[in-house]
Amino acid sequence: MAYLLQQSQEIAASLDEVFAFFSDPANLARITPAWLSFRIHGGPPGPMRAGSRIEYRIRWGPARIRWVTRIESWNPPVGFTDVQEKGPYRSWHHSHRFTPAPGGGGVLMDDVVRYELPFGPVGRLVHAVRVRRQLEEIFAFRRRAIGEIFPDGGRARARIS
Repeated sequence: MAYLLQQSQEIAASLDEVFAFFSDPANLARITPAWLSFRIHGGPPGPMRAGSRIEYRIRWGPARIRWVTRIESWNPPVGFTDVQEKGPYRSWHHSHRFTPAPGGGGVLMDDVVRYELPFGPVGRLVHAVRVRRQLEEIFAFRRRAIGEIFPDGGRARARIS
């Protein structure tokens, strides 16, 4: 079963500043909760572009998980998409879009994540009991962190369906 997570947030910065921040993998740790023990594995991937691969390690409960993503599309300064090549999900497709905020004076960031869990009915149960709530917590942390990194940020909203 496929799930959809959508989040929008106004960011008080220029399009170029916002894109530069989100296109730097080193900043992922700044917007990821500490309980995930997020770490980039190996050296920095170099300049980002379509085809770039990034390997991470995260902790999910007692397990240490290897997660490899690939930049599927790269369109500075308006967006990029990363997909999971190896990791905890059956599939993970995350689009990041940046547009001038309505009324000017900032950027509207839209995240759209389409994902599936493995293991059929067991995966659906784990999603209902744990994964959905964890993703909500991760993206709530992300909204707060972005608001601190780019003060005077505007409204934020998120939804998982």
